[in-house]
Amino acid sequence: MAERTESGRPVTIDKDLLAILCCPDTKQDVSLADQALIAKLNEAVSRGELKNRAMKPVTETLDGGLIRADRKILYPIREDIPVMLIEEGIPLEGII
Repeated sequence: MAERTESGRPVTIDKDLLAILCCPDTKQDVSLADQALIAKLNEAVSRGELKNRAMKPVTETLDGGLIRADRKILYPIREDIPVMLIEEGIPLEGII
């Protein structure tokens, strides 16, 4: 499964890995976020407006993301590695 990054390089997540990943907080399924959402989040990163669940500013652009089934949290993907830490999750309320 692949989705293009900001640089045009596709994010690759093995479909078997994606099938077993879940939100570390609620255990809900996650799926690959679409590139339009990633672009929108990266715009907020560039403006210094995006914060994670730990209320720390997100300073690195996202290559991709895994969105929780309820569409409330996105876990970033950087260099093809999903960052599945609760505090690194990005709240999406008001964004989507």
